[in-house]
Amino acid sequence: MSGRRDSNDHEPRGRTEPTLGRLDDLDKPAPPVDDGLPHFVVDEPRRRTGGPTPPPPRRARKRGWLIPVLVLVLIGAATGLYLQQDRLRNLVPSTELNDVLTQANQALDAGKLDGTQGDSARELFEKARDQQPDSDQARDGLRRVGQAEIARADQALSAGRLDEADAALGVARELLGGGNDVEQLSARLSQARNPQGHTESLVDQAQQAFAAGKLDGDDGAGALYRRVLDADKSNAVAARGLDKVGDALATQARQAIADNDRPKANALVDRIAILVPGYGDLPSLRASLAENRKQDDQAITALIQQGNDAMRAGRFTGDGDDNALARFRAVLATDPDNADAKAGLGQVAQALIVQANAALDSEDDAQASRLLDQAAKLAPKSAELAAARARIGGGESKSVKRGTSSDAVATTGNGDTAEASLAVSPEQKAKVAALVGRAQAAVTRGDIMDPPGDSAYDLYRNALAIDGNDPAARAGLQGLPGQVEKLMQQAVANGNVKRAEDLYATLSDLAPGDASQGEMRHRLGSAWIDSALQRSSQGDRQGAFQALDRARHYAPDDPRLQGAYERIATGR
Repeated sequence: MSGRRDSNDHEPRGRTEPTLGRLDDLDKPAPPVDDGLPHFVVDEPRRRTGGPTPPPPRRARKRGWLIPVLVLVLIGAATGLYLQQDRLRNLVPSTELNDVLTQANQALDAGKLDGTQGDSARELFEKARDQQPDSDQARDGLRRVGQAEIARADQALSAGRLDEADAALGVARELLGGGNDVEQLSARLSQARNPQGHTESLVDQAQQAFAAGKLDGDDGAGALYRRVLDADKSNAVAARGLDKVGDALATQARQAIADNDRPKANALVDRIAILVPGYGDLPSLRASLAENRKQDDQAITALIQQGNDAMRAGRFTGDGDDNALARFRAVLATDPDNADAKAGLGQVAQALIVQANAALDSEDDAQASRLLDQAAKLAPKSAELAAARARIGGGESKSVKRGTSSDAVATTGNGDTAEASLAVSPEQKAKVAALVGRAQAAVTRGDIMDPPGDSAYDLYRNALAIDGNDPAARAGLQGLPGQVEKLMQQAVANGNVKRAEDLYATLSDLAPGDASQGEMRHRLGSAWIDSALQRSSQGDRQGAFQALDRARHYAPDDPRLQGAYERIATGR
């Protein structure tokens, strides 16, 4: 220690009590401290109201730490909202979800329980569940659909409609996951399918049918053995009998493949898959079919390509086989349903009509008539053909014998009235206008080709028979294919597949060779698959298989086709 004392130290040093000091001295400024630095005096602004000068404001403390804290709080809140989004979503009413649930409940009340068109109660409740997986209303709706299917199965079983009962029971099992009601109905259904003594009778009938060579059909050996196994899966006699049916059908299928009869071979293989889903040779049969199809497709593709090349070169028809017509006909001789070859024939007909119109422009009616006669053999109902016929004096009126209405006959007389198309009288113009108006009304009704005489096709042709140059009649006739396509799309959307099929046939007649028909054809095939699945869900297996046959006709390469066959065959 230095031994120096602070001048402020006092002896003796004892305890010092704290004091507040004089309160009056609080407002007095502290005496200046001499720190050796220069002093500056800042004049304080005077207060407007006078009085003592207020003390200087305290400097705000720095709060930079608040920004990171706020950022962390925001991040935490956002994370919480994200983790709780499903719960929060339930608190916000969804108009779309409520609409779907309303439609589902209406379908349930109407008894439309299941289907494939998107408007059944099951589909709508499943749609609502997909929109909001936690929706109690959707889950409860599906449960109620399952209970309604149980009731439907019970009614069908009591009425003896076993296939319908089985289909309804399958849907109920999918929705409810089993349960006492499902198991009891399943037992009752099995007893109904296999009453005492009935199995032996079915086996005897199946054996007799097999001996008679009757393998397929409702009363064929395959269907009878199948009924026995559906009721009693452990029946060894029926299982062996069904294998024999599979062997016999496989033999027929191989012979059809050897004979290059692809449609028959396809039908036989599909039938084996339906009757004997686990048949051992089924994969090899399908492989043989695929190889045969590959070879045929290569040859057909080459012919189609040659036909298209001939079209581009202007060799539409002629002697020999080096023309488009000959190539496309060769394809149809091998594959009668080949859509590309049919479209090719339509293109040939269209090319002949174009040549005929050019001949008419050159006033060579004789050449135009010859060309149109050739086109008529390929596309007799083409709208373009009918329009071109109307340009030839008397030609259309002579050919319109299909369904000429009485008023049109009175107008056209003996068929020579169209010769006056260059000098049409006011009365004839009025008649043409009336026919065009009726034709337009027929289009609105959807009466395109039928009924005869009152269809849009006939009415437009009758108008052109009077005045082959009438623009409204010509445009209406040539616009019919587009109208048919719209009607077909509506029919497919509404699930009216038979109507759509009829309209497709009309479209093929009116506009053969139109490139857009390939898409429409495939859409029709897909609609038939949907119809098959719907019929199967309603217990109509036979109708379902018939619908699949139609689907194969229009869309043989649709990837859903085979899956639909297996689903219907196995009852899934």
